[in-house]
Amino acid sequence: MRSFLFLGVGAAFLVLSGPAFAEGDATKGKAAYAKCAICHQVGASAQNTVGPELNKIVGRKAASVAGFAYSPGMKKLGEEGFVWNEENIDKWIAEPKKMLPDSPMAQLFVGIPDAQERADIIAYLKTL
Repeated sequence: MRSFLFLGVGAAFLVLSGPAFAEGDATKGKAAYAKCAICHQVGASAQNTVGPELNKIVGRKAASVAGFAYSPGMKKLGEEGFVWNEENIDKWIAEPKKMLPDSPMAQLFVGIPDAQERADIIAYLKTL
């Protein structure tokens, strides 16, 4: 009985110790990405437009797409070694103004409050 209690406590610790992300659905994320596609292209012919292209964004250092004119704040994040991992992308698309208030994206995009929709978008971005 005691070993089951120990295993249960250990499992709860593992679940609670990491960031809590909903499981994303890339198919739903592709559809939800329409909100992002207004400014960010993806795919084989993606180009920088209002925002930088987002191919291979997951795991990429901030402000590292060649040829895009990043805001001073985003450049500073890149210089500090900020990486677009799942947790950082989630925080950014939830509320960009909270992370970098002076960025153009924070001024134009209020964010996506729904955690599942964000997880779906991130799942889609991971496929690119």
